Amino acid sequence: PEHWRTVERWQHLDELIHADINPNEVVLLECVTTMVTNLLFDYGGDKDPDEWDYQAMEQAINAEIQSLIAACQRCPAKVVLVTNEVGMGIVPESRLARHFRDIAGRVNQQLAAAANEVWLVVSGIGVKIK
Repeated sequence: PEHWRTVERWQHLDELIHADINPNEVVLLECVTTMVTNLLFDYGGDKDPDEWDYQAMEQAINAEIQSLIAACQRCPAKVVLVTNEVGMGIVPESRLARHFRDIAGRVNQQLAAAANEVWLVVSGIGVKIK
C-alpha cells in the first residue's frame, strides 16, 4: 500500500526498529534469508568462498541477529520477520551452500526461540508452530 514506508537495508536493522514506533503500526522485515546472504558476502569480501572463515562470519551474523532480536523486543509495534525454511531440502553440494544453509538454519532457530509466534507458510497455507 502507498502508506507503507519501504526501506531496503540488510544490516544494522536494529537502528530502524526502535521503541518510539507507534504501537498500532506493523514492521515487516522481508527477508531474513536475504539478509544472511548479504552479510555472508559482505564479510567474505573479495576472497574465494572456499577460503572464508565461516565460524567468524557466523559470529558476526549472530551479533547482528541478537541486536535485531533486542530491537524487536523493545519495539511496541508488532514486528513480523519473514525467512525461508532451509532444512527440508537436500544437502547442498558446495561448501558455501552447506555453510549458508547451516548458518541460516541456526539464525532461524534463534529468531524462533525469541518470537512470540512462529508460522510455517506453504503455498499460502499457514501452520502455527509456536
